[in-house]
Amino acid sequence: MNITQKLSSFKHYVDIHHPMWLDIIRIFLGIAIFIKGIFFIQNSDALLEIMQNSQIKGWAFIVEHQVAFTYLVGGILIAMGLLTRVAIAFSLLVFFGSIFCYVTQTGFFSVYSDLAFSVIVFVLLIFYMILGPGKFSVDAYMKIHKKEGQE
Repeated sequence: MNITQKLSSFKHYVDIHHPMWLDIIRIFLGIAIFIKGIFFIQNSDALLEIMQNSQIKGWAFIVEHQVAFTYLVGGILIAMGLLTRVAIAFSLLVFFGSIFCYVTQTGFFSVYSDLAFSVIVFVLLIFYMILGPGKFSVDAYMKIHKKEGQE
């Protein structure tokens, strides 16, 4: 059995044995990322200060808007289960950057750390990147109705 067959059988197994509580966690994850985006926009002055002290001073404006867009749109898409893996791929980049920038600015352990949230979300995003959106998602709904339309 080659790798593509193994991946196909794994995907089939995951699609069949996907409990509803995993979908609920995915929905809450998307909502949490969306709320993080709202807080991010409300506290953008802190980000600009961090960016101005870093090496990418000229890119701070672009990075700030890209991160805010990824949080807001990615959170909604993940919660709905629409283009889940694409939204997760962009969110993984942002959360990796968040973890990396936070550790280099404040150290690994600090008081009132936002690092724990970022690490937990990063791990969950990797989990859902592998697992997929689940049965209760727009992706699954479109997949079922696409098969019905072809028949």
